[in-house]
Amino acid sequence: MSHFSRRETLKLLGTVGMSGMMAAGSACALPSVEAPSIPLTSDVRRHIFDRVWKTPLIDSHEHLPDEDDCLRGPGGTPQDEWTVILRHYLDSDFRAAGMSREQYAALFEKPGSPQEKWQILAPFWPAVKNTGYGQAVRIAMREIYGIDDLSEKTVDKVREQYQATRRPGFYRRILCDLAKIDSCQVNLGPYHESKQPLLLLQDISIVGMFAGPDIRAFGRPTGIEVKTLTDWYRVIDWWFDRYAKYAVAVKSQNAYSRNIDYEKVPQERAEPLFAKRLNGESLSAEEQKALEDHLFWYAVGKATEHHLPVKLHTGYYAGDNRMPLSRLRLNAGSACDLCRMSPETTFVFMHICYPYYEELIAVAKQYTNAYVDMCWSWIINPVAAKDFLKKFLVTAPANKIFTFGGDYRPVEPVLGHALIARQGIALALSELVEEGWLSLDDALELIDPIMHGNARRVFQVEEKKQNLRSARWFREG
Repeated sequence: MSHFSRRETLKLLGTVGMSGMMAAGSACALPSVEAPSIPLTSDVRRHIFDRVWKTPLIDSHEHLPDEDDCLRGPGGTPQDEWTVILRHYLDSDFRAAGMSREQYAALFEKPGSPQEKWQILAPFWPAVKNTGYGQAVRIAMREIYGIDDLSEKTVDKVREQYQATRRPGFYRRILCDLAKIDSCQVNLGPYHESKQPLLLLQDISIVGMFAGPDIRAFGRPTGIEVKTLTDWYRVIDWWFDRYAKYAVAVKSQNAYSRNIDYEKVPQERAEPLFAKRLNGESLSAEEQKALEDHLFWYAVGKATEHHLPVKLHTGYYAGDNRMPLSRLRLNAGSACDLCRMSPETTFVFMHICYPYYEELIAVAKQYTNAYVDMCWSWIINPVAAKDFLKKFLVTAPANKIFTFGGDYRPVEPVLGHALIARQGIALALSELVEEGWLSLDDALELIDPIMHGNARRVFQVEEKKQNLRSARWFREG
């Protein structure tokens, strides 16, 4: 394949269309969705878009329940409320656009016909349908339901198609056949013994091991009576001894309540604080931080011992009316401290620390053990995510980036998010070639690593799948 110089690249500019279904090349079935019919300005874009649409993704972050659990609602009744596809993330944009709490409750929490729901949605839909959250849902409706947009005329069909789609096998159809996702990494409770273990790989959640800590959720399954800090160590050990062989990583979202500035607090200081916590006594903010910090490093030590990457939330908050940017801007600096304090630990900083993503690129460039996960970022701000990827690839080592994680509870918008990510990846690489920063050969060589190869290696995906085949709860799903 020829090397395109900057001058040669510019000579290629013109308009070419995308075409065709993509060739096979993954364990999942061929997707039935095509690259977007946007103007492609050169052969560079044609080559890159073609390759990106053919290439499987490893999805590094989801909150998906098992398909069986998704198909059955509370009390064993069918799960048929179609507004669930609007609720995760897009509901935050509705609130930001002015939807009241009463309107929100009527839309998502109370019964009503599709037309009644549309009357609530109608004033806000034009304001949110072009955000990343809105586009993920619109793309999903188009590709899964055959509906171009939500409106008074289509809302009944959306509900009808939602119910028709939610049948056994719909996870594989959406994730594998349409989104061309090889596997997902799921954060769901301390550790979830999935009924679809090879598709829905699992993290061990460590946040309850140190934040609080959550004695009931983590202690009760172990059967260990917790009377001392040493007993709590045994609880943490139990989770790692039982599940580290199958888990792809550990995960903490503690950055929703504090900065990630964890100090190495000695055991002798933590013991009386843990005793106070067990006795139901209140801890000061300083004491609570000291206890959390000590237990954080104990859990991270166990993760490191078992060669599990440590995923940490950084940056933007889900929800509405609660995000303190003044604290979020400290995340990247604290990430440096974590990497320096535990150089043997693989840290994965999630969500590109949006909106402070320039700082996180610097962390990945400087620290050997710092990796960055673009999960969620494509729907927070698609343009910023594309720019982040462009800047990362010419700044930090390309083997330290994971480019997709849907971060959803409902499965349908994962497809929309994946297609937004594919477009962003293709645009980022195309622009780098067109601007003369990369050759076409170099750009094409990056596609496999950043879309699945890096994640496959760092999270030991194939080894974990092999281990799962021997798990006592394993069944092919």
